Amino acid sequence: MKFSLSLFPPALLFACQVYADVHLPKIFNEHMVLQRYKPIPVWGWADAGEKVTVELTGNGISGKIKTVKAGKDGKWMLRLDAEKEGGPYKLIVKGKKNTITLSDVLIGEVWICSGQSNMQWTVNRSDNAKEEIAAADYPLIRHFEVPREISLTPQDDLRGGKWKPATPENVGGFTAAGYFFARELYRQLGVPVGLINTSWGGTIVETWISKEAMKSFSAFSNVVNTMPSSIEELGAKRKVKLGNAINESQGGLPTPAEVQSWSSASFDDSNWKTIELPRHFDRGNFILHDGAVWFRREFDLPDSLSGQHLALSLGTIDGLDDTYVNGVKIGSTAIKTSTERIYILEPSQLRTQKNRIAVRIEDPGGRSGFTGKPEDMKISRNTYEQSLAGTWKHRIESSVDNKQFAGPNDAGTLLYNTMIAPLIPYAMQGVIWYQGESNAGRAYQYRKSFPLMIKDWRDRWKETFPFLFVQLASFDAAGGNSAKGSSWAELREAQDLTLQASPKTGMAVIHDVGNPKDIHPTNKQEVGRRLALEALQMAYGQNVIAEGPRYQSMQKEGNKITLSFSNTGSGLEAHNKYGYLDGFEVAGADRIFHWAKAEIRDDKVIVWSDAVADPVAVHYGWADDNMEANLFNKEGLPAAPFRTDTWKGITEEARFK
Repeated sequence: MKFSLSLFPPALLFACQVYADVHLPKIFNEHMVLQRYKPIPVWGWADAGEKVTVELTGNGISGKIKTVKAGKDGKWMLRLDAEKEGGPYKLIVKGKKNTITLSDVLIGEVWICSGQSNMQWTVNRSDNAKEEIAAADYPLIRHFEVPREISLTPQDDLRGGKWKPATPENVGGFTAAGYFFARELYRQLGVPVGLINTSWGGTIVETWISKEAMKSFSAFSNVVNTMPSSIEELGAKRKVKLGNAINESQGGLPTPAEVQSWSSASFDDSNWKTIELPRHFDRGNFILHDGAVWFRREFDLPDSLSGQHLALSLGTIDGLDDTYVNGVKIGSTAIKTSTERIYILEPSQLRTQKNRIAVRIEDPGGRSGFTGKPEDMKISRNTYEQSLAGTWKHRIESSVDNKQFAGPNDAGTLLYNTMIAPLIPYAMQGVIWYQGESNAGRAYQYRKSFPLMIKDWRDRWKETFPFLFVQLASFDAAGGNSAKGSSWAELREAQDLTLQASPKTGMAVIHDVGNPKDIHPTNKQEVGRRLALEALQMAYGQNVIAEGPRYQSMQKEGNKITLSFSNTGSGLEAHNKYGYLDGFEVAGADRIFHWAKAEIRDDKVIVWSDAVADPVAVHYGWADDNMEANLFNKEGLPAAPFRTDTWKGITEEARFK
């Protein structure tokens, strides 16, 4: 049944006494979506022993009333009977002194959207953002963004948050993967869809696991037993760690007199450390650094451009900048903004041959550094371009304590406590998850930690709900491949193994829509669509092809290996205009991999290499950047990357500490 908001009665105003004796968790507010076909938990707080009445009414529903008495601690909970999709309704909660009325409440499908930055990534930063926002006429899709905060102990409630309908005014700030997932579900099911967006960029899986679950895993139990006793202690440790990194890198911070010469063309920066740009500065050794940092490099000016104006493009910079060329200040941005810096250089500011650039970036808080694309960093005039991406020198001028040192990755459980625990036991259909980039360095351990988190959440909700996740996209994180090892390939393998370790899980494979130069693929439309296919098959029982080919077995004959697959759909095919398969490698007993030729025969793949007379192992898409892997089924879904060997990987010894 398709719903039209025009058929619904006008929404009533939300009325709630802020300091009422009876109050609800912040996940309960107007525009909310409740899960259909399941008992509906409603809970809150009141005076000890107070009688609380909860009613769901409106649009054909009446008499749905239940009562409960608050416990000695003031907490209460009841479950309304399961209902089919519909709305809008009013949810009315009455105590002895006050009444809370929530309006425009819908019943439909509720999904939790969680993970790190690729789940947090918003519609307004995705492909065709302007058109997508303008076309967002889906008022029956609702979105709730969970506030980001940390705690060492489980919290009863969120700090805030509001349910918002998918309209052009709101949708730009929605999780993009979640919104495009919900849009596809709405188109296929025709019922309201609610998204609870609880995501935080850059976070590790361990911070999303409860303390009790972490104790149950031997590799985590010692870490849990030595956790700090307070957030302040966490911050103090991180501050000391940053200070030690600065001392080790440059022997401490400079005096103001030393800094005065850093913009000069003649300054000797030979003892400065190098850094590859563009990138955020406050990651790696200097994580969470706030303050001022200088960057320097040279460029050669061809004689043919002598006396000409040039454009100096630095790409986007997150922070305040002062930019100098040959000691002359040629531009600055005095407010913190992530905008592209392009400065015009006068002929008088340039020299033939060697020119020196110095950029001071001041970070008053949050992320900082050169955040654009490599191709955006350049010297140019007309058709001439000289790249400025690559190796620069850097030195820290100052470090500021903005109370930023306690972060979500400083210990396990910190986000479970604040961004998951307060949601339990809100009724929902399942979870979509996009995370793993921050765990790539511990990919082998992710084989255990990721299924542990899934089980933990299911145990807390007391339900084996569908858990759908996105496999890491292509990204040239560290040039990893079969020859030197790939942490990203090993993380993808750990994600794939989770399908076997945890029931009712599904994986959207998206390496083909990744970006080797950007960890955040912007084609979130396809990410959401592929997650929706998994949901339509698993949660809603539709007869759809939801996955691409999956490796099953191999058979060797001479110097060739025949690979068999499941999920072939209506057949295998190579996705390129020439019809050639790419991304396959073979190795002999020496474990040295060579690019292989491959062809499809009767929904199997035959691989071989003239350089390997006696192959024993096959890799497919085994690299950080695996965009070349192009085996699909005819339904347009890519094969998951795989390896046939079990040889030791590069992350097997890495552990969470």
